[in-house]
Amino acid sequence: MPDRELDIVLYGATGFVGALTAAHLAQHAGPGVRIALAGRSRSKLEALRIELGPTASSWELVAVDATDAPGLRGLAARSRVLATTVGPYATHGKEVARACAESGTHYADLTGEVLFVRWSLDELDARARETGAAIVHACGFDSIPSDLGVLTTARRVAADGEGTLAETTLLVRSLKGGFSGGTIDSARQQAITARTDARARAVLGDPYALSPRRSEEPASGRRPAGGIAGVAGVAGVVDRLRRLVPVDRDPATGRWTGPFVMASFNTRIVRLSNTLTDWSYGRDLRYREATDFGSGPMSPVMAGGMAVGLGGVVAGMAYRPTRAVIDRFLPKPGEGPSPEKQAAGRFRLDIRSTTTTGARYCTRVGADYDPGYGGTAVMLGQTALALALDDGLPRRVGVCTPATALGEVLVERLRAQGFTFDVEREG
Repeated sequence: MPDRELDIVLYGATGFVGALTAAHLAQHAGPGVRIALAGRSRSKLEALRIELGPTASSWELVAVDATDAPGLRGLAARSRVLATTVGPYATHGKEVARACAESGTHYADLTGEVLFVRWSLDELDARARETGAAIVHACGFDSIPSDLGVLTTARRVAADGEGTLAETTLLVRSLKGGFSGGTIDSARQQAITARTDARARAVLGDPYALSPRRSEEPASGRRPAGGIAGVAGVAGVVDRLRRLVPVDRDPATGRWTGPFVMASFNTRIVRLSNTLTDWSYGRDLRYREATDFGSGPMSPVMAGGMAVGLGGVVAGMAYRPTRAVIDRFLPKPGEGPSPEKQAAGRFRLDIRSTTTTGARYCTRVGADYDPGYGGTAVMLGQTALALALDDGLPRRVGVCTPATALGEVLVERLRAQGFTFDVEREG
């Protein structure tokens, strides 16, 4: 990429997660990194820059709306990287991503929206490859722990000469923290779209919907477990849950598992990484995500309650009357926990895999950050810094995942921030 006036533009900097990301960059970017803060309100940007302190005093401020296509193209053309926290992305993110694809500017977002990523693949991938832009989706808790965790596992398996990944399951062992209002709003808008759009429902129902080589993937009729793909109506929720996110008991350990709210999106990102690297994880990869509820007497009750509750929320979001009730109890976009609650956040995930040779591995992924807020801010900030500054990246362009665009470079950056990506062979 030729030299630009700016290294990083942070778009949506005055939102809750945006401000946390700005604070992370102020602390970790270093004095030579040229950063601009962008958003709709210049006065809010000015207030944020003052709050960030002397480190950010020279950062440029740019007021531009998400619908201002010429303004966004002009901004993108001045920077090496544009990172955006402005969602729902299907509503507010298309012109931002398009500006980067047209300008040859690397792009990073926090989307957890299958429909937006599918749109990006259809509309932006070819142009981004022409201009040399890496359009990197899902650079927060959606879906960096899953994506980089499976990548780390696959590379260890390859180094050990144990074939490729086969049955692979991410288990949520511990999760303390909230999901941001923006993430919830994205799910809400996707549910509304799915209710009225048959094509959207078909995309959300296909576990390989993000594959650019769909004809070479398994048939959609054989659905691996991976979360609620999209519910068009209340009827059939229980059956969909049973098929897609079954409550299950491991006979070897006696532990019960239930659905993980982010599995539907994360599993598709991991499968996309596999396809983009010509199935380097293996043609036999069968990947799912679940929550571990333990082996106690209440474990199956809690797992079943999660399945029913999650199905009800997703179905309820599609209808205005039930949505109004649900929204009373969920955080709004721009809201977030106190610094004290964020400081108490953490997440611990295990990725258990059996390889094509029968070897077994466990990869532990975790960090002492609130996953949806502070942890996501670290992940997005480090993604932007890696795209702007680091050598040794895979140099993949077009629409990418974190694993395919940044790979081990981002793993090492996150380890330096206290994240764990540890692989152990178990047999």
